[in-house]
Amino acid sequence: MITPVLRTSRRAGALRGRRSGRPLAAAAALLTSAALLAACAGPPKGGDDAGDVSLSKTTPAAKGELDSFTWAVYAEPPTLDYTVAFDYPQNTILSNVCESLMRWTPGLTLEPGLARKASNPDPTTWVYDLRPGVRFHNGGTMTADDVVYSLGRQTDPDNAAAWAQNFQNVATIRKTGPLQVTVKLKKPDSQFPQYMATAAGVVASKAGVEKAGKDYGTSGGLACTGPFELGTWNKGQSVELDRFDGYWGRKAKSGKVVFRFMTDPSARTNALLSGEADGGYLIPTESYGRLKGSGVGTLYFGEGLSTVNVNITNMKGPLGDVRVRRALSLALDRSGFVKAGLGGAGTVTHSLTTRAAWAAASPETRKAALDGLPSAAPDLAKAKALVKEAGATGKTLTVATSSIGQDVSLLATAVQSAGAQIGLDIRLKTIAPNAFTALFTDPKAREGIDMFPLTYYDSITDPLDLLTGFKTGAYLNFAGYSDKKYDAGVDRATAEYDPDKRLMIEADLQKQAAEQLLWIPVAEWPTAVFLNKRITGAPTTIAYMYYPWAADVGAAR
Repeated sequence: MITPVLRTSRRAGALRGRRSGRPLAAAAALLTSAALLAACAGPPKGGDDAGDVSLSKTTPAAKGELDSFTWAVYAEPPTLDYTVAFDYPQNTILSNVCESLMRWTPGLTLEPGLARKASNPDPTTWVYDLRPGVRFHNGGTMTADDVVYSLGRQTDPDNAAAWAQNFQNVATIRKTGPLQVTVKLKKPDSQFPQYMATAAGVVASKAGVEKAGKDYGTSGGLACTGPFELGTWNKGQSVELDRFDGYWGRKAKSGKVVFRFMTDPSARTNALLSGEADGGYLIPTESYGRLKGSGVGTLYFGEGLSTVNVNITNMKGPLGDVRVRRALSLALDRSGFVKAGLGGAGTVTHSLTTRAAWAAASPETRKAALDGLPSAAPDLAKAKALVKEAGATGKTLTVATSSIGQDVSLLATAVQSAGAQIGLDIRLKTIAPNAFTALFTDPKAREGIDMFPLTYYDSITDPLDLLTGFKTGAYLNFAGYSDKKYDAGVDRATAEYDPDKRLMIEADLQKQAAEQLLWIPVAEWPTAVFLNKRITGAPTTIAYMYYPWAADVGAAR
């Protein structure tokens, strides 16, 4: 799923978990799309509190159409190839152009997407029956061949796919009818069908992708099926999306969307206040107050399934000793960061996963997952003692920072301050906003960096979405952590279709990861979206990463 403080998800990320509903039966249990929806009911509940704000699921419905609207994004995507759509800028745009087999709704539930039905005749088989007559932007009509090809690109090592690990249990992807694709798994995988609602499940035209070759995602069209198609890409300035009149579903309410790249937080805020931009997600936290009181629009908050963390990327230095990681956690001023860095819109946490991700769990499982974790209360005396005990006093560490927003820069500064109070020499390394995404995808970009601020959003409402990231060799396991017991737990949870049993295994995984402090959890953070008085209709939840949200945006009056 994958918001600077490295905004990401994913496992994907972003997301990208959500979970609930009846357990999936073992062999011979047919899971229709309706049953799948029931099994993946999302957690948001209107009116929930996140610090000083209340959460809503969406904004008022549009009252009419628009010729166009302009949207502010904090960085330019390096590519719009769906196989590497891992960060906020890519997915915010791509979700309106490319569609997946299943769809994530604004309420964070699953529903049919390009597949009109998903069925599960046995624990290692998923059958996707496709919608007929779906047109691609390049003029072709979607067939099972396009689905097989599109999913296959996710497993091609030449694509450096960010979603490859979500296909690790896939044995074959075959066409079993003109409009039917069957996925055979090596072993039961409770996560795979959920990820088919993310960029992992995107379907593009085989002919269109092959025609573009190595230029796919960076120039020309994307040959997808969404309510918008890729228009003009003015490098360094903007991307335009044009309404696709051949869309199979409800047509978009706006004829065009212009995404403007604004790396400077102040410039983004001023653009929202002046009307240069009609709206935006990932609002700079330092601007919450100005926007709320501006009178030019409304600032909304929704479920983000997001935690702000300090990502440990180097275990070869002082941070390889868990005592040093624990000391940093004990020295962090989380409350101060939430107030200053998140504009008061957040809650201090000692959990790697959000409370909303455990909405489907029984009270006993939720208690097991969230109680008894290492304390988030500051304890400088204990922290100093741990640093001394580890022989790390005076050791130098480097934390990445960026001007993306105070949520990034102030957390990096808070880490530096915490280190100074307990005998560590922590230095800041500034990275440009447009280069921040590279920390996820390029090991060379992480060279010389011991940790960086990371805001992780779940791409599905299952806690395993995040917890899988600490398995040996996982995409987000930048520090190279490896523990056979942990790996075995991830495998057991992945294979368990019964939600109650799976969540109990995940509760144990959460405790293991928390004790090791592979990431240092800091806060839960809701999604923020600002709309001026001209537009409305955008969802407030993190669903905008994989849902064609821009199609719902129209005239406010």
